[in-house]
Amino acid sequence: MRTFAVAARSAAMVVALAVASPIAQAADISGAGATFPYPIYAKWADAYKKETGDGLNYQSIGSGGGIKQIQAKTVTFGATDMPLKGEQLEKDGLVQWPMVIGGNVPVVNLEGIKPGELTLDGPVLANIYLGTIKTWNDAAIVKLNPSVKLPDQPIVVVRRSDGSGTTFIWTDYLSKVSADWKTKVGASTAVEWPVGIGAKGNEGVANNVQQTKGSIGYVEFAYAKQNKMTHTKVINKAGKAVEPGLASFQAAAANAKWDSVPGFGEILTDQPGDATWPIAGATFILMHKKPVDAAAAQTALKFFTWAYDKGATMASDLDYVPAPEALSVLVKKEWSKITTADGKPVL
Repeated sequence: MRTFAVAARSAAMVVALAVASPIAQAADISGAGATFPYPIYAKWADAYKKETGDGLNYQSIGSGGGIKQIQAKTVTFGATDMPLKGEQLEKDGLVQWPMVIGGNVPVVNLEGIKPGELTLDGPVLANIYLGTIKTWNDAAIVKLNPSVKLPDQPIVVVRRSDGSGTTFIWTDYLSKVSADWKTKVGASTAVEWPVGIGAKGNEGVANNVQQTKGSIGYVEFAYAKQNKMTHTKVINKAGKAVEPGLASFQAAAANAKWDSVPGFGEILTDQPGDATWPIAGATFILMHKKPVDAAAAQTALKFFTWAYDKGATMASDLDYVPAPEALSVLVKKEWSKITTADGKPVL
């Protein structure tokens, strides 16, 4: 399995594969946005290229960049982990849908601490990122970890510097578990951070945490797993300390009512259930209802159809939750809104 975060040292990683489809001659599938799904999009792109000869150019630049690029019509699709609301989708003439579900995890660099050995909860995470918990042997952390030897060491906070859906999921969770965070900082793709070192992309945060003793950051789980980073357990809404992974992400998505929200924009943080990972979220695709290049849009939708129909095992291998079949059926119906200039569906 490929290790993506170590191989990539910039905020903009690109899967550049030539598109050779007869219907999309000289019309590459171009996309940009969220770093959260980059590992699975790259894996899908490799497999799809081998199977069909068609390819994908995806720039992993953050959700904020993906939203801006699709609004500017410089890419065939944008990708974001923060779903746009119905009024924004209407204003920009966009169709939105989820591709996979995953989880954000706290990762730490503490000597002698193994993956999953440290347990944190929402209020502690919020206070660390507010700067009110400053050392690893703070009483609140010690209380959650009575059998762990914690160092008298300053906490170095690492967070995203770019507009990021990963940050939206993280700050949305903190806003639900901490009144102070909700009041002082709030939830968005970019916030006024009280403390911390900024880094671009999941890759940048992962690299900074790996290189900085005493640090804590948040990354999509695939980056932590692929790079053998030290993740923590988190106490969920039911009061259970849970490990991140496919089962706990599936539990977070179990109660999702996708068709109840415009653009399927369900937020999956702080969901109920004993087995639920509390910092979960879907990642979304954005495309224009009236694309500039209908042939490129058709090629892109063929790729996403293949990903839904044949990409589930690859997604699970990277600990993403594949879209349930019932959801993919709803999404494919939604694609009928993506039309040519004369109103015919591109697919």
